[in-house]
Amino acid sequence: MGTAYRRILLKLSGEALMGDLSYGIDPAVVQDIAQEISEVVASGVQVAIVVGGGNIFRGVKGAAAGMDRATADYVGMIATVMNAMTLQDSLEQMRVPTRVQTAIAMQEVAEPYIRRRAMRHLEKGRVVIFGAGSGNPFFTTDTTAALRAAEINADVIFKATKVDGVYDADPKVNPNARRYQSLTYGHVLTHDLRVMDSTAIALCKDNNIPIIVFDLSVGGNIRRAVMGESIGTIVGGSCEII
Repeated sequence: MGTAYRRILLKLSGEALMGDLSYGIDPAVVQDIAQEISEVVASGVQVAIVVGGGNIFRGVKGAAAGMDRATADYVGMIATVMNAMTLQDSLEQMRVPTRVQTAIAMQEVAEPYIRRRAMRHLEKGRVVIFGAGSGNPFFTTDTTAALRAAEINADVIFKATKVDGVYDADPKVNPNARRYQSLTYGHVLTHDLRVMDSTAIALCKDNNIPIIVFDLSVGGNIRRAVMGESIGTIVGGSCEII
């Protein structure tokens, strides 16, 4: 069975790496994610990943606790590199060639982000993990995902979360919340549905990059999404609101 995409960008939240832990990284969860990614790579799809750092440190919470916001965001960026290196190790144990590129120079442990080098790695079948966000405070890793996807000409962004799509209300609070199958960028922005932050959505809209939101905790969902199966919610310019 063929794949639906040639080059994808997978957005992983830091929280996705926690599993059922309250803090940090669950090695078993990381291994499961790496296994799914290795299967996708084996199918010939080029995979880039942006990983968050909220399982270790979140800049907004640090600022709320009294830290300078820019400083807190930089600490959060460093946390994403810890996650990126952990995921890299799991992938390479499965013999998947992987490179970590960071937006903040850390030459002893990762390459600096260089767009052409990243694209060359992808063309050679290597997984590229982008760490340290965009290198700028006040920007989320969702915005980084949209930015990097545009830069590397990704076909799609897969936003792997803890819910099975986008709802019109919080399904944990409202049992009657409705899950959308597809949405337009405009509807997401107008109704503040928090698929990604507004800057990320605007970047995807301007560059016509579809976003697919799905539940990472369901085994095989990354592969299903890459194969083009209808899972989660798709956000795009030509989508209907269903």
